[in-house]
Amino acid sequence: MVRELLIFLYLWWFKAHFLLFRLFPLQEKITFVVSFGDNSLYVYEALQKKSPGMPVVFLRKKTCPYTFSDVSAKVYEFESVRFWHTLCGIYHLATSKYVIVDNYYGFLAAAPFRPEVECIQLWHAAGAFKTFGLCDASVEHRSLRAKKRFLQVYRQFHKVVVGSEAMARLFMQAFQLPEKAILRTGVPRTDFFYDVAKHQSIKEKLYRENPLLRDKKVILYAPTYRDDELETFDLQLDLERMYNELAPLGYVLLLKLHPAVKRRLDYDRQRYANFLFDYSDYRDVNELLLVTDWLISDYSSIPFEFCLLQKPMIFYMYDIESYRRKRGLWAGWEEKLPGPILFTTEQIIDYIRQGNVDFDAIRSFAEKWNRYSKGRSSENLVDYLVAESQTVREVAITQGD
Repeated sequence: MVRELLIFLYLWWFKAHFLLFRLFPLQEKITFVVSFGDNSLYVYEALQKKSPGMPVVFLRKKTCPYTFSDVSAKVYEFESVRFWHTLCGIYHLATSKYVIVDNYYGFLAAAPFRPEVECIQLWHAAGAFKTFGLCDASVEHRSLRAKKRFLQVYRQFHKVVVGSEAMARLFMQAFQLPEKAILRTGVPRTDFFYDVAKHQSIKEKLYRENPLLRDKKVILYAPTYRDDELETFDLQLDLERMYNELAPLGYVLLLKLHPAVKRRLDYDRQRYANFLFDYSDYRDVNELLLVTDWLISDYSSIPFEFCLLQKPMIFYMYDIESYRRKRGLWAGWEEKLPGPILFTTEQIIDYIRQGNVDFDAIRSFAEKWNRYSKGRSSENLVDYLVAESQTVREVAITQGD
């Protein structure tokens, strides 16, 4: 009850300032609101090549791993303790022709955009196993006021960028969007997997930082974050067994855990010094995928992009029943997976040792979820933005005549 009251008061304050700033002229400007950052950066870089004169603003949430210190754009710490930054952010949201977001943002429920404005949802994943939006299992326990607010936010998504028809269907269901809201340009961050020249320089950087990776077979464990892990986290891998059975075969294990969970990680660093490496603080997991030979994940979206590299993966779902009950999984999610669902460390070791990988399943999965993500996704989206901008200008000129 108290939480809902605080949200109500904040959104009332936000809307009052938004309406005030809406009195200012609308500008041919793009404002990015970023929690993740990578998709937005790829779009920004493509925009600099196609339309470098377009003004750009970044509203950075505190969870974003990117600082944007090397971009020639205004950057604000949005909805932070830096009150002036938040106020400037509201001004830019109210005066931008395009607003591009990469997550759910509650403030959108209090941002009555002008009819000429287009809000584009980039999201932060190329595919999904776990439910989200109005289909999230936790929604049924929220108040009617909260559910109404969620719907208000989703209705602000004039367009949602997708890389496949499979993801388009999930977005339409989760956000209750019409077909016309789907923008089939491909997911910008997947352009990374087609940039072979960049791959080599990144791998060399990683090898310089950790020479052991060069001559080893690399296993990356990158699980999704679970809501209760801050209090109950326990690494569900038998490190001793993996060390004893896989290290002699030339394997090393990398961990990419949520930063908050990483702080609770406890293991014998001296014993596993040449086998186990914690990369939880490494900013871009896609870079780690380049040196990864085997991916172990679960309900995370990482497999939807890793499959583009045509490498084997394992779905380690030791808590599948409780996760399905608490978080929710999409119907049919387990059909035609590009790797096995396993439940124990022993099964993982056996599968890796056998090496019986179905690469046809990986290729099929990659095509299903990345149908429109073919290396030009950022450029495709920028072409759309530039075309839209040009159309607006032509209409304005015609009306002026």
